[in-house]
Amino acid sequence: MRLFIDECLSPKFAIDLAQLGHDAIHPLHVGRRGPLDHTVKETCLAEDRVIVTENVGDFKALLGREPIHPGLFALPQTSRAHGWTLMTAALSFLETRGDPMDAMVNHYLDFDAQGRPALHALSSSDD
Repeated sequence: MRLFIDECLSPKFAIDLAQLGHDAIHPLHVGRRGPLDHTVKETCLAEDRVIVTENVGDFKALLGREPIHPGLFALPQTSRAHGWTLMTAALSFLETRGDPMDAMVNHYLDFDAQGRPALHALSSSDD
């Protein structure tokens, strides 16, 4: 998957995801520290990257205005170790649905109280 790991998350996520074969970047590694959320959104749209963040509300609002977008992973605020466990569970969940990038188009992924991933529609065409 093509993933953008938001600044609020550990840059190690991008490194670990790359080791699993994903195209994952973190602002620290690509010289993009400090951009505003709308700039992150525009860059991720242009690069076809799923945004992975704890800053869910802002990105849901921004992506929800788009007719088409690559998707949003909504990780809860938690420890890095638990966040990694949730991330790998989400990737496994998406792989059962075919191409994970296709499954994420116009969706956001979050987790229930038991840590199970769930997909939800998110686009301006859902109004």
